[in-house]
Amino acid sequence: MILDDPNPALKLDAALPLSSTTADVDVAHRARRHTARRLLPFLFILYIVAFLDRMNVGAAALQMPGDLGFSDRVIGLGSGIFFLGYVLLEIPGALIAERRSARRWIARIMISWGILTVLMAFIHTVREFYIVRFLVGAAEAGFFPAVVVYLTHWFRAADRAKAVAAFYAAMPLSYVIGSPLAGLLLGLSWLGLRGWRWLFILEGIPAVMLGLVTLVYLTDWPRQAHWLPSDEREWIIVQLEKEKRAKQQVRSYSIWQALRHRDVILLTACYFFAVAGNYGIAFWLPTMLKRLSGQTDMKVSLLASLPYLAGFLTQQWNGWHSDRTRERRWHATIPVLLSGVALFLAIRSGSHVGLSIIFFTMVGAAYYSFHPAFWAVPTEFLSESAAAASIGLINSIGNLGGFFGPMIMGYLVSLTHSFTAGLWYLVGSFFVSGILMLAVGSARRLPSVDNSPKAV
Repeated sequence: MILDDPNPALKLDAALPLSSTTADVDVAHRARRHTARRLLPFLFILYIVAFLDRMNVGAAALQMPGDLGFSDRVIGLGSGIFFLGYVLLEIPGALIAERRSARRWIARIMISWGILTVLMAFIHTVREFYIVRFLVGAAEAGFFPAVVVYLTHWFRAADRAKAVAAFYAAMPLSYVIGSPLAGLLLGLSWLGLRGWRWLFILEGIPAVMLGLVTLVYLTDWPRQAHWLPSDEREWIIVQLEKEKRAKQQVRSYSIWQALRHRDVILLTACYFFAVAGNYGIAFWLPTMLKRLSGQTDMKVSLLASLPYLAGFLTQQWNGWHSDRTRERRWHATIPVLLSGVALFLAIRSGSHVGLSIIFFTMVGAAYYSFHPAFWAVPTEFLSESAAAASIGLINSIGNLGGFFGPMIMGYLVSLTHSFTAGLWYLVGSFFVSGILMLAVGSARRLPSVDNSPKAV
């Protein structure tokens, strides 16, 4: 059997010409369903924990500045410094996931960032705040591209936006779960430690535990998946090999050629401005709503979760529709432009609390639907190490927007004593992102592959 060979991908030629029988279609459906049910819920949980640990500083900012004497500018810069550390290991991490073991790399990331998140609970000075935030970012670096690369080892291009949407749903839902959870934890006062310190401790520990589980639960490659029946394993291997060959027939890219590719550069810039807009809002939204409404920390946390709940719903639909139509560019462009429009309307609503919440919710609904189609684009025309390196580049440089968004917001808030100027900067970021996405010319159908189950 092919699957008994230590390197089955080298012997797939004989298996490629499969007939379109009912049995083949049944194998295709079973393989897709079985793989999705095994991998996506667990990856979803990992990303929930990742975002709880990444963004809990926004909730902690409701108490931490008063306890430690930090200004808005310090908090904004500390939030952004996370992404300076984050950028360091993105490309190496993606390549490790492609060439070696995504499972071990993801586990290492989770254990190290969980330990450092707990250390955030024991900072006292501005310097300590900056150092630990930088190290948390460096520890988490490579997690997202490693998972995106990992998904390409298991899911065809025709299923990839849905798979990304299922995994990426953890991002908005982490706020839906994390905002009320943070509100509860902020109310704690145990062993002489304020709530914001317990927030970091109790949200850091699960990352360490799940990192250990990852080593046992995940499987690096389909050929190693003993939890799949042999016919389902072979179907996945064959389909992914066919896609790789179809891409190589158009053009095979080296890592350096991929990193210099016009569309990779455009995607990187697009993601930078989109992330700057999102994190500028995500970090400062609890503070803005607190000052605007005067509500308790718990109520503010619940209100701040609404954009992410809306984003979860729109994200799933847009990922499904993008896969159904096999169109990527407009499915990414329209949402990010709508984010800018909704944020413009939020600014125009002034001090009207109800309207502001509605428009911020619309920002979240639009922004999170952007991601499934966006992340399907690089793997439409790149494969293997070229795709892994490009995903690492896009995510690392793009996430520097997570440094500039909160930092510039914090600077403008301190300078003008108002959020308005900073929000206008974020509106501009969303519109620039949308324009750059329109310039991407690689979001196209693969020319010679029919990956539908009926074609198997």
